[in-house]
This record gives sequence, C-alpha cells and structure tokens, in this order.
Amino acid sequence: MRRPMLVATLIALAMFAGACGRLNDDGSGGGNGAGSGGIQHPTGAGDLILQVGVSGGFVAPSTTLTQFPGFSLYGDGTVITQGAQTEIYPGPALPAMIQTHVSEDGIQAILQAAQSAGLFGPDTSYGYNCIADVGTTTFILNAEGSTHTIDAYALGIDEGSCQGADETARHALAQFDAKLGDLRSWLPAGSVGEDATYTFSQIRIYVQPYAGQDPNMQQEPIAWPLSPGLGSFGEPMNNQALQDARCGVVGGDDLPTLMPDLQRANQLTPWSSDGVDYSLLLRPLLPDEHTC
Repeated sequence: MRRPMLVATLIALAMFAGACGRLNDDGSGGGNGAGSGGIQHPTGAGDLILQVGVSGGFVAPSTTLTQFPGFSLYGDGTVITQGAQTEIYPGPALPAMIQTHVSEDGIQAILQAAQSAGLFGPDTSYGYNCIADVGTTTFILNAEGSTHTIDAYALGIDEGSCQGADETARHALAQFDAKLGDLRSWLPAGSVGEDATYTFSQIRIYVQPYAGQDPNMQQEPIAWPLSPGLGSFGEPMNNQALQDARCGVVGGDDLPTLMPDLQRANQLTPWSSDGVDYSLLLRPLLPDEHTC
C-alpha cells in the first residue's frame, strides 16, 4: 500500500510545480521566464521586457502625441513594431502597427544581444553635442528583476565623429537597434512567427477644434458614434502648444462600435458631434498602456 501512495504523492507534487510556472488567468506571469541557465524576464502578456523608441527633436507637437515606440517586446513573446507607412496624403487616421510572436529561444537571443550592447548596466545618457534638434533613442529593459533605462541622443547619426562622445557605447547601441529591425536574420530558426496587424484593445484619442476644410482637399465628415459627445470627451490636456485639446481613452464595448469609423477616416477627416466639427489624433495603446 505504501508504494502506490508514494507514487501518487510524487505525481501530485509534479503537477503542482508545473502549475506554478503557468500564466495566471489574467495573462500575467506566474513567475519569470527562461528557466535555469537563461536570462530571467517577466512573462505576462502586458509585461514589458524591452522597448526602443525615439522622442524629442524638431517635430510638431501633434506628431509627438501619435508617436509610438519602434520596438516593444512583451513577456508572452509579442513584438509590436511600426508597419509600412503609406505615402499618400492625407494618410489613414490609424497608424500601421505590426505584431509578431517570438519564442522563448528568440527572447533569450534578444536579451543576450541586449546584454552585449550594454543594456544591463546602470541607467545612462549618452550625449552627442555636435548635432542639434534631433531625437533621443531610449532603451528600456526589464530583466533579472531590474529595470534599466539607456538614452542616446542622435543615435546612428555620424557615429564616431563628435569629440567627447562615447563612441564605443553608442556604436554598440546603434548596432543592436538595427538588429531589432530584422529579427529573422539572426534569431534562431523558427523562433519568429508570422507578421499580423496589431490588434489593440484600447486607443488614446486627442480631440481638438476643427481648423476648417482645405478648399482643395474637401473631406466628408464622420459622425461621432459614442456618448459622451466630443465636446466633453476625455480631460483637458493643459498643453500650451495644443490649446483646447482634450484626451481620452476608448476601449471595452465602445471600441468595436468606433472601429469602422476609425478605419475609414484619414488625417484630415472632420468628426461631427452635436453640430460641431472636431479634429482627432489617434494613438493605439500598447499592452502595458491604459491612460492618456
């Protein structure tokens, strides 16, 4: 009788241990990925592992509102990048965003490359005082229980020609940034899935008074289908560069109602609400984003 009882106990313990490593019902990680020997990282679908984005520079304020990071990797292996942008004007109101799945082997290869590029070190900012009015590339890494943030101004522009710049560190970051744009060329075979359009669950919407139609590019208004109307949607931004602008987030049951209109709108489309026309700027939210 003792032997069967012992076997049953061992099986139960094994099942319990396996369950501890699975994802919770809400999609968050039940622990860190990688197992023994690998680089530990968050495992939840909304847990950011690595993000690379460019901000700042000499750009219009409205442009900064709709920008999103060029590369975002999440704990479940989802990678979100920028898709091909149409060259027609006015372009679509929604930006082109691509999602791809990367296996754990792929995640580990990315983390190892990030480590070689110096992203596991202390938070650092690399300047470049030979160029003005360009963007700063920011790397955010969550791994081994710590968050690391590295900034590099004017990354990839005239590398190695500016006195006082850390040429070695900047070159390593620029190379890593370039590699992230072509994962299939260096990640393990079979570790990168097919590309698909990013399916977002929430979208940030900036509302401004409509400036009027260009007589040479007349646009058909779209009626705002949700309640409240655009006049009271969201909260004031208190942004001097964008006076009278408001910001709010649409998700849940309202998003499927709004999506057909968002998909047919362009950047110049006037949105009509309670007899008044408005301009909208759209920014789909990433899995770890939920507010304005």
